[in-house]
Amino acid sequence: MVLDLSRADAALGELSGMGRFMPNPHALIHSLVRREAVLSSRIEGTQASLSDVFLDEAAPRTITGVEEADDVVEVHHYVAALEHGIARLAELPLSLRLVRELHGKLMSGLPGSATQTPGEFRRSQNWIGPPGSDLSNASYVPPPVDEMTALLSDWERYLHERGTVPDLVQCAIMHEHFEAIHPFLDGNGRVGRLLITLFLIERGRLAQPTLYLSDFIERHRSSYYDLLRRVRTEGDWISWIRYFLRGVETTAKDAAVRAQRLLGLREGLLRATGGAPALADRLLANPYITITELAKVLEVTAPTAGRVVGNLVDRGILRETTGRNWGRIYVASEVLGALEQRRGGG
Repeated sequence: MVLDLSRADAALGELSGMGRFMPNPHALIHSLVRREAVLSSRIEGTQASLSDVFLDEAAPRTITGVEEADDVVEVHHYVAALEHGIARLAELPLSLRLVRELHGKLMSGLPGSATQTPGEFRRSQNWIGPPGSDLSNASYVPPPVDEMTALLSDWERYLHERGTVPDLVQCAIMHEHFEAIHPFLDGNGRVGRLLITLFLIERGRLAQPTLYLSDFIERHRSSYYDLLRRVRTEGDWISWIRYFLRGVETTAKDAAVRAQRLLGLREGLLRATGGAPALADRLLANPYITITELAKVLEVTAPTAGRVVGNLVDRGILRETTGRNWGRIYVASEVLGALEQRRGGG
């Protein structure tokens, strides 16, 4: 475990160091946050793709299917919760209050959310199991409400402990215990994954919000749930912590490679646009764009923006996606490919 911790710390340190020297981290973070939102939501069963989310932001109402649109809305709520959490850390420590705020941002307004009491801890018993299961045959039954309240207080005190164990080990314990308490009727997994990134930001281990474990967890989902179960049934903390540390190492290395590639693409966009950082950063934040949006970004007329788009299409930087003569939407394919690419490992 010491070796796993050393490797995870080194990979995380390298990624955090990159974050301090990014020319415009906001554009890159904008796209990485949406990537995490898609992957975290996918663990919970949504089918929205990263392209769906970017397309919906660039050209609202493009996605018309009811189920597809609902999935995209769910992803947008995850983005809102994460961005809210990052902003609130400047004035509020990680706490039960912030956890409730995250849940409120995540769940409010979603289909069926009225019964899930967004932003409030549960006041009734819940359980985890396949569809149709109940308390008698659930795979896991979290603590009853009267015990849950005391356990949440213990959990919050542990959040504020410093110097007792390494940050990454404490983060692993924090995440497992939150999932074990399962304090909400729904949304516990997504809130628990949000807390990993927020914990590392609060501890100063991430200069920018660039580390997200959802991709690793989705790839190794059966091990994730099995190891959480083994902590509860066998006290096997070591296997769980080693899994978590390997996830941090794998994810940090992947994020560093992805960020380097995206920053390289940004340089190419700068050259292709004659040194227009606003357009390069806009395509890095969301690779889908319309002529109307491009005109706003460059502060030029629509005809001038159309000529810029035509030049970028001719150079293979942008590709038209609709096949229409009106309401055209273009995509920077290489940027989208760099964001969508999923690597092995771990």
